[in-house]
Amino acid sequence: MFKAISQTQLFGDAFWALFGQMASAVALLLGTRLLTELIAPDVYGQVALLNGFVALGVAVFSYPFICAGMRIVPECQNPAERLGLHAAVAGLTLKATGLAIAALILAGLIYGQFADGNMILFVLAGLLLAITVQRELGIQLAIGERKQRLASLWQTSDSILRPLLAIGLVWYLGGNAEWVLLGYILASLLSNLIWIVARRRRAVPAQASASRHFGREVWVYALPLIPMELIFWINGLGDRYVIGYLLTAADVGLYAATYTIVNEAFNRSAMVLLRTFQPAYFQAFSANNIRQAYAVLWVWISSVAGLGVLGLLVVLLTKDWVASLVLAESYHTAVNLMPAMALGCALHALGTALAQPLLARKRTKILLKGRVCGVVSAAISIPLMVSQFGLPGAAWANPLYFGIEALVLALLAKPWHAVEQALVKTPGLNAMSLT
Repeated sequence: MFKAISQTQLFGDAFWALFGQMASAVALLLGTRLLTELIAPDVYGQVALLNGFVALGVAVFSYPFICAGMRIVPECQNPAERLGLHAAVAGLTLKATGLAIAALILAGLIYGQFADGNMILFVLAGLLLAITVQRELGIQLAIGERKQRLASLWQTSDSILRPLLAIGLVWYLGGNAEWVLLGYILASLLSNLIWIVARRRRAVPAQASASRHFGREVWVYALPLIPMELIFWINGLGDRYVIGYLLTAADVGLYAATYTIVNEAFNRSAMVLLRTFQPAYFQAFSANNIRQAYAVLWVWISSVAGLGVLGLLVVLLTKDWVASLVLAESYHTAVNLMPAMALGCALHALGTALAQPLLARKRTKILLKGRVCGVVSAAISIPLMVSQFGLPGAAWANPLYFGIEALVLALLAKPWHAVEQALVKTPGLNAMSLT
């Protein structure tokens, strides 16, 4: 197993993935600390809810096409095919993002008819959505091509500039949600400009390939992922909207700030592993090197499980110290929510790793079934537990629905049978591909 892994570029990929995630996490934690000192929980709650809409737009209207590009890019035979794939992904993403922005502005207009809402916030959220999609498109396709250094530096610069400019605007102009969002927009605009220019300077001149129609291929792969990304959003961010409806904006701020701290630790660790192992796993699978793919997958799953257990222990032992370090004192009342949030994040990361054989075989429709089980569990448990137990109920709902989802995904993907399933269900494979 380890001999097969040593033949890949995993160590170099791991270094840059780790660098990017650690630098981004430090920037976000420092930014959260300073922002919570400068703005009240209700304002932080406003920003969190609007960022949730931005995340919804990225997830549902653009990320499925980006994910399709990441999966297909290892199959491209030359720079011309890669350029054709990039053009197809960018075109579909642009159209879908335009639709998402229009829906967001329409939602703002409707909301303004029933409540005293600020339309400027929705306009700023729409601009932030467009710029965030551009960032994710560049970063994720770079990861798919195993250009981890470019992806990490792009992500790191954006993560540093966002809190820096937001804090600067809040410091000089006041603690309003508008200035925070504007700071994020200006930061990502500057970061995107820098790295798009840098990527184009290093690109190999080529013309898009006309021999392969990537548009249809990307769409077929992405279509089942659209409802799946909506499910991701509901599972990951839907609870704060339930909290906002049943409780208050200040409660949303407390919950969102605390969840951000916990999720950063677990999500960044899981993202390092995903960016390290997923491109190598897809590449080995596309090359019919099933033994290597199987080895990479199980080192990945074992790493996710081990880090999850370690992370949960660290949270249990250090939650009070962490809260005092990265959150303003007015947010410390939510510190006891951290262990439940940590368990949920660990189970979510494990479920993602267990489901990878379905993505490798492009069986996204089956993957959707597992995600549906998770969202149904979330839709039932979150309102029920928030109404009965308040913020602690929202926190403990996390491990409940993420645990159900991870179990169902494991049963559907059967990663322990990866070799046998590949032989039976992947055309063109035979016993010689395992040697």
